[in-house]
Amino acid sequence: QVQFVESGGGLVQPGGSLRLSCTASGSTLDNYAVGWFRQAPGKELDAISGLSCISTNGDRTTYADSVKGRFTISRDNAKNTVYLQMNNLKPEDPAVYYCATVPNDWIQTIVDDSAGFFNNNWGQGTQVTVSS
Repeated sequence: QVQFVESGGGLVQPGGSLRLSCTASGSTLDNYAVGWFRQAPGKELDAISGLSCISTNGDRTTYADSVKGRFTISRDNAKNTVYLQMNNLKPEDPAVYYCATVPNDWIQTIVDDSAGFFNNNWGQGTQVTVSS
């Protein structure tokens, strides 16, 4: 089973940038599509929202409307890591950010409506705070 460690979160001002990393252990990521999710303040983990996904070989990326044009997902299979470059951070972006493996044919569904996605293997996440 793939285990993830998320990192790179922190405190930034509105309009600032962060780069999150999600490093896997327990298996190589070569055969997995991966998604980034976030848990907004006050929300339960089962209300987590899908933000962005990247296909198994990296040729397809998807984004939720709320982050399209601001966030960029990428992967480096040699490092077993998936990244999320977040630019122009807004006051509505603060959350704990997580990653997870996702079915390759779900990468659009997850960013449109992740309600049907179940994962029982969340990592510890990384906290993003946006404040002036």
